Amino acid sequence: MSANNALRLATTTSTENSGLLAVLLPAFTQQTGIVVNVIAVGTGKALQLAKNGDADVVMVHARQAENVFIAEGFGVNRRDVMENDFVLVGPAHDPAGVKGTNSSRNVFKKIALTKSTFISRGDHSGTHQKELVIWKHATIRPNGRWYKEAGQGMGNVLLMANELGAYTLTDRGTWLAYQDKLSLALLHSGGVLLKNPYGIIAVNPALHKDIQYLKAMSLIAWLTSPAGQSLIDAYEKKGQRLFFPTAIKDVVANE
Repeated sequence: MSANNALRLATTTSTENSGLLAVLLPAFTQQTGIVVNVIAVGTGKALQLAKNGDADVVMVHARQAENVFIAEGFGVNRRDVMENDFVLVGPAHDPAGVKGTNSSRNVFKKIALTKSTFISRGDHSGTHQKELVIWKHATIRPNGRWYKEAGQGMGNVLLMANELGAYTLTDRGTWLAYQDKLSLALLHSGGVLLKNPYGIIAVNPALHKDIQYLKAMSLIAWLTSPAGQSLIDAYEKKGQRLFFPTAIKDVVANE
């Protein structure tokens, strides 16, 4: 199959940075013969590409934005795929004193009150949207010189935070993939607010004549099958599982 007929998957930089797709997609191609071209951007940009007909399928992690995308008729047949979590990382000396704080809301309050440097994705990605939700829970509108919007993918934001001795919110997968390059420390994790579920959605073929709907549905079916879910379940970095399958938990658990 030529690359010109490849399935176009718009997904997040965090998914790509984690290394998971490099395991999943070759296995999918081997089984189905369908080549997949990955467009790794923020969730907001991925959904916009899909709206424009520049992607056949999207895998993202911002449920509210996904719901709007489907409600407006751009996407069909959404399925849960997996979840991981967000973590807050920052300089090991922890100038805001967030380590040991019992809630994400209070962690963000401490960062704002101490005006400790915080790097935001600032790119309408799922990570950025999650960060804004936490600021809202903390009843804070972040602004000022301490709050910097990068407009970059997760890997670049981690490198920037490392250079500036700053805090940032990251998905655990990208953190583990980049950890060896950084002097940052993981300072806060856990809790409902930091859960990070991923969904996959086929682009509505009624809107654009060149959407490869059947191939998109093949990928969705495979990722949510025992084969795809088992690969997600088994994927590790540094001895840690990065993602937990959510399409058929009971099947994976019993294999």
